Amino acid sequence: MTTADRFRAAVDSRDLDALGDLLTDDIRLHSPVSFKPFDGKAAVMGLFGVLLRTFEDFRYVGRLDGAAETGGDGSEAPSAVLIFRATVNGRQVHGIDLLHFDEAGQIKEFTVMVRPQSAVHALGEAVLAGLVADGLAPDPANQ
Repeated sequence: MTTADRFRAAVDSRDLDALGDLLTDDIRLHSPVSFKPFDGKAAVMGLFGVLLRTFEDFRYVGRLDGAAETGGDGSEAPSAVLIFRATVNGRQVHGIDLLHFDEAGQIKEFTVMVRPQSAVHALGEAVLAGLVADGLAPDPANQ
């Protein structure tokens, strides 16, 4: 079973421990709702906890495998694209998870892309609320 298969199985079963086992300690996650990436396993795992609660009817509907240039040093890395559909606060979401793997097969870089814009907005609001509720982000109302 590939890392992408194990990742998909962990998401499908909402198994945060299994997800954590697939990530490098210095993973970088690029999110459609934040300009600044989430850096490090602790930050990414906190985000995954919020995402697993936020997405409704989440399902992967396709997969592509290959290689792609990473955001780090510009070198190509083995990669997989997992295509998904979900609902967030009543909005239909269509997106992809782009996973880049290191030499050991762990996920070292992760990019999420979502459409349409109304879904990105709904997702951003829901994720921020979840991060604030979990103490992972400051409450903008208190700033």
